[in-house]
Amino acid sequence: MVIEVVNVLGLDIGGANTKAAFLKTQDGTVKEPRTSMEYFPIWKKGKEQLPKVLEKLKKRLVDSTALNGVGVTITAELSDAYWSKKEGVHHVLDCVNQVFDDVPTFVLDVEAKLLPVKDARREPLKVASANWAATGWMISQLIENCIVVDVGSTTTSIIPVINGKIAAEGRTDLEKLQNGELVYSGSLRTNVATIVNGIPVQGGMTARVSSELFAQSGDVHLLLDNIKEEDYTAETCDGRGKTRREAMARLARAVCADIDMLTEQEIRDIAKFVYDKQVEQITGGLKQVYERIKPLLQEKIVVITGLGRNFLARKAAEKAGFSEVMDMSELVGAEAAVMSPSVGVALMVASNLEGKNVKWKQS
Repeated sequence: MVIEVVNVLGLDIGGANTKAAFLKTQDGTVKEPRTSMEYFPIWKKGKEQLPKVLEKLKKRLVDSTALNGVGVTITAELSDAYWSKKEGVHHVLDCVNQVFDDVPTFVLDVEAKLLPVKDARREPLKVASANWAATGWMISQLIENCIVVDVGSTTTSIIPVINGKIAAEGRTDLEKLQNGELVYSGSLRTNVATIVNGIPVQGGMTARVSSELFAQSGDVHLLLDNIKEEDYTAETCDGRGKTRREAMARLARAVCADIDMLTEQEIRDIAKFVYDKQVEQITGGLKQVYERIKPLLQEKIVVITGLGRNFLARKAAEKAGFSEVMDMSELVGAEAAVMSPSVGVALMVASNLEGKNVKWKQS
């Protein structure tokens, strides 16, 4: 049955962040997009609290509006709140069903297809960590040939699109880590000790880095003005605040120093060194993917999206030799670009219900 006016909610349920996008669509066009996010580290707050998070997002974005469909993509199954991915997928779907029991619900799989919940339960690994497919599908509707670099708070997804189709080689996180399509490095939550082994300090010898969780990428990017305090949505490593002074104290500890031992400029130099190495990490994945698809890619375009799109994805694309870099926010707006998987899966559901591919609203 084709519905003329469609109200849908897209959910990207992660281990650290749960993102939601509400779309009202009519005649193949998005009319009223709204997005929201809840920082919810499921391993700390407890998986039994997930329905409350979903209720909060529902109330914030949907309120009394009658929904025609809900689209779901899941990455929380990797969290060690669960013994296995299978357990995680089943639990997340239980929570979604509890909150949206009267709404048709569809789950995104790694082939960029929407499955009924019962089919997702039968093949849980097919829907595990499929959020990259929502982003890839959404961009494939807009640009036929490109490589998508989506830098979130925790990870970077690199998604090739060829002739209007997702051309990813990997399906699981493991496969993607092997082939460069997943780089476990993000804008906020990446432990500095996983980005660098050593850091030159005070313009002199390189200091080996402590493997403690003293500082993370959010501290680096806050000090370098790549993000603002309000962008730093993850909790800090020491539980303190998100001022520049507090970020400096955390970063100094990465080399077992403190703000009495190092000057502000010396700590900024540490941040710049870590930043450059993080760009190199993402560049490595992008080059690996490009080398595989180079004979098939008709246009050398990188589309950047996610929170780190401009200060990490763009820099990596430029370092890898891509001269044409397109910001997803120019196509769908800044809020949607930060939450592209939830927006993408909402668009897919709306297209399903309308019986045609729904396009983003014209500016």
